[in-house]
Amino acid sequence: MRSPSWSLPRRPWRPRTSSTGNCATWTWWACSRPRNNRETVMKIRRKHIISFVVLAAVLVLVVRAFMPAPVLIDAATAELGPLRVTISEEGRTRVRQRYLITAPASGRLARPALNEGDRVGQGDELARITPSPLGSRESAEARARIETAEALVREAEANVARARVEQEEAARGRDRAEQLAASGSISRERLERAVHAATVAERTLESSLFRHRAAVSEHEVAQAALLALREERGDARAVLSVTAPVGGRVLRLFEESERVVAAGTPLMEVGDPGDMEVTIDVLSTDAVRVDVGQTVWIEEWGGPDPLSGKVSRVEPAAFTRVSALGVDEQRVNVIVDLDETPAELGDGYRVTGRIVVWEKEDVLKIPSSALFRIGESWGVFIVEEGMARSREVSVGQRNGIEAEILEGLAAGDPVILHPNPRITDGVGVETQTN
Repeated sequence: MRSPSWSLPRRPWRPRTSSTGNCATWTWWACSRPRNNRETVMKIRRKHIISFVVLAAVLVLVVRAFMPAPVLIDAATAELGPLRVTISEEGRTRVRQRYLITAPASGRLARPALNEGDRVGQGDELARITPSPLGSRESAEARARIETAEALVREAEANVARARVEQEEAARGRDRAEQLAASGSISRERLERAVHAATVAERTLESSLFRHRAAVSEHEVAQAALLALREERGDARAVLSVTAPVGGRVLRLFEESERVVAAGTPLMEVGDPGDMEVTIDVLSTDAVRVDVGQTVWIEEWGGPDPLSGKVSRVEPAAFTRVSALGVDEQRVNVIVDLDETPAELGDGYRVTGRIVVWEKEDVLKIPSSALFRIGESWGVFIVEEGMARSREVSVGQRNGIEAEILEGLAAGDPVILHPNPRITDGVGVETQTN
């Protein structure tokens, strides 16, 4: 049988017997049907899967495009460690016992043979004065100076007696504290304060003895001045010698040339640079937290390591000082005894003092920059599963860099530093890396 004139499909025609059973006919439906229905189904499924994956990817990209980006943050961890609260202010060094040498009588001062920094011993000659001729006024002034010197001697004797009583009482208090500390009845801090109080009392007694010695020397100089003035009438060569009341160094020299001076004119200052103290002026609001015996660290004095010392006294009266911004400030002087005075440290040197007003070895602390106000309380943002969570905390001591946390956090909690207005409760965050 001859094939039809039209072209056949790709798949061959299959003859199919008609219902009469006596002839073969060709049908288009039978010939166009695929050989494998399973292959077609798999192709359709693959197309559906690819379409679904592409649609899901596009949907994810669209959602992520409209989602807010996480806020970049700096984070720190709450940790246990030591915390120290200090008051930091500028200070000046000064010789503890300094003596102002003045002219005991009017006359011509010879050019001093000493220079600033020269060492002198007790009783060494510091200056020579040729007194002016004695008149009634000069004689009265000389007698008045003698009476004043005698009064100063009596005052110095009374101060010595009082200082000796205080020293004995402080020594007994130190002995009692040592006995109580040995039995565990008092803390180590109270023992250290008692020991320091006894040391301060001993220093005060020494200071009183020095002042008494200086007063006696001034009295002797005043008497010698009157005697020299009287001898001047008969001896034009009479010279009054001014001697050192104590040993030390010449700190300042006020008169460097020969000239006529009046009685009471400052000539020089004498003191011992090895016996140094530091005066630190603090705000009156900070002075109420300073107590005798507290530790002080002296920094920026020029040496490689800070110096240690103790607060010896807090002056009871404040004074007014104008700040760099032109604001009147009430200041109080805090006097510090150095544990050791370096030979390089001189009188009047500028230093920075850090007074330790509170310290503890094992506290839960975080950086102060993580704190922010929640009404009247303090709060922080912690990081939980990539989101910021606000948490209220109870804050104890602070030193400007770190803060003590009493309640609200645990060791190891991550906190956000410098929280900005973009950070709210529940917002996504991401720690930035430098």
